[in-house]
Amino acid sequence: MVEAVKNIVNKNSFIQRYKTVIILIAKVVIAFGLLFYLINSVNLNDIISAIKNADIAFLTIAFVLSIVNVWLQFYKWKLTSNIILQEERSSKIWLSLFYGFSAGVFTPARTGEYFGRALAFKDKSLLNVTLATLLDKLFLLIIVAFIGSLSSILFLHYYYNITYLITISLFLTVFILFYVLILMIFNAEFWNNFLFRKISNSKRLSWLFKKINHFHSLDKKYAAKMIFISFLLYCCFIIQFALLAAAFSNQNNFVDYIWAGNLVMFAKTIIPPVSFGELGIREGASVYFIKQVGGTASTGFNASIFLFLINLLLPSLVGLILLLKRNND
Repeated sequence: MVEAVKNIVNKNSFIQRYKTVIILIAKVVIAFGLLFYLINSVNLNDIISAIKNADIAFLTIAFVLSIVNVWLQFYKWKLTSNIILQEERSSKIWLSLFYGFSAGVFTPARTGEYFGRALAFKDKSLLNVTLATLLDKLFLLIIVAFIGSLSSILFLHYYYNITYLITISLFLTVFILFYVLILMIFNAEFWNNFLFRKISNSKRLSWLFKKINHFHSLDKKYAAKMIFISFLLYCCFIIQFALLAAAFSNQNNFVDYIWAGNLVMFAKTIIPPVSFGELGIREGASVYFIKQVGGTASTGFNASIFLFLINLLLPSLVGLILLLKRNND
């Protein structure tokens, strides 16, 4: 069946000619389709009512934290630009970050951000900026994977009644993998052990060694700073989500909302991006997990949408204005 579909696609000249446009339209349809489904399943009246009755103080704090959020992203990108791109100009780094917001906000997994960040650096190659951006995102991904995995294990334990033996085994597995990763980044002697010598000499596994060998060459101070800043950035995201959920529910169940926020971040990361700006996926995960911890669907939907607005859409609009005013210097 799959091969038959591939043959039809390959033989159809119209599909081949307009393949990029078709994929673009499909992603738009998926994004708005998911949002339409969620809005209808959540109940539009509940959403509007939740917004009208939201706690203004919590909304204000969440909005102020978006400024902290953007600054942490700037500082993280500045560290990477200084080390990897040898770029010291803060003005260019700010421009690069905001151009990235604009180019990435409506692309799956924010892939447009790689191109957007390169626009501010005329003297840097697109490949170098792309690699630097990948590295910049890697440390946050490590934090999300670690905390999200632990949160997911607890969720499975309490809501799906998996046994203590399985829970403890999964916890140990996550901690061991994280410990190995930390050793790969910070311990030079780790690369000289028997296991890694075997991997590097193996024909089948040498490709794997080449991939992970990049950790060996990372500047240790840079890596430590990036892990710390990425952790702060992650905490900022989660606190914002919890504040927004509390604002729209008018309930101060911060522990539950922080737990739900961890699960939403993890789910958003591991689910393959099939829509623009991950719209629909993030909201669906938010609705599901907020309901699991005792909240309402409208609370989860509104918290997720507002998080998208203040952390991604508003900075992307600033980036768009800067991009339109871009000069030729």
